[in-house]
Amino acid sequence: TQEAASMKVESFANVWDAIESDPVEVAGLKARSELMIAIIKTVNAWSVDRSEAARRIGITRKRLSNLYKGHVDEFSLDDLVRLASQVGLSVKLQVRSAA
Repeated sequence: TQEAASMKVESFANVWDAIESDPVEVAGLKARSELMIAIIKTVNAWSVDRSEAARRIGITRKRLSNLYKGHVDEFSLDDLVRLASQVGLSVKLQVRSAA
């Protein structure tokens, strides 16, 4: 339709820029999601079921499930740094000018 043809299509560098307009919030979401992905990849490499993975990490099965489901809002950056350490990852923070 003509209406659909006149709609502007926006593109974004990542999903967080598309759903959140506050750059401060976007930075936190990006950091948390990157940590979540790294933790999940590490846990997957263990080739154990999720109950065993949760036991090894020291969290509940429900908490691990929230991690796998991508519930970013359920985890603070501090939580994820601790979890990363518990699965054997080293977290290095890189800070640079936004300009």
